[in-house]
Amino acid sequence: MGKNVESRIMGIDFGTKRIGIALSDPLKKFAYPHITIPNNSSIFSELTKIIKEKCITKIILGIPNEERTSKTSIVENVKKFKNQIEKKFALEVIFWDETYTSSIAQQRILESVSKKSKRKNKGLLDMNSASIILQEYIDTLNK
Repeated sequence: MGKNVESRIMGIDFGTKRIGIALSDPLKKFAYPHITIPNNSSIFSELTKIIKEKCITKIILGIPNEERTSKTSIVENVKKFKNQIEKKFALEVIFWDETYTSSIAQQRILESVSKKSKRKNKGLLDMNSASIILQEYIDTLNK
């Protein structure tokens, strides 16, 4: 870990096609959208880069509320993904209910992105959802 690098927390919005990534600031007060990466065979090498580069110490992983979702398969995928991250990176992974994050993220994008063509970018929604998941978690830390 060399240099005096400040650690950060990562937020993840898991999707079967794309994974939205958000990061905290070093003081762990704010979350911001970072990147969206394709959920494919290179997912763990992409995560490794970000985790090392940004000194990630903890991951907040959005998980749908099982009572509200009919898609139990996505819940199983998220649980499997959590286990893979814990094994691979030996980091603490905390589940966070992401029930309303997509609609909040959609609203945020409508308010902040003026170009319609840019709003259609699905990756934008994923990383904004990840930042909402992470911000909600951070808010509980700073109470």
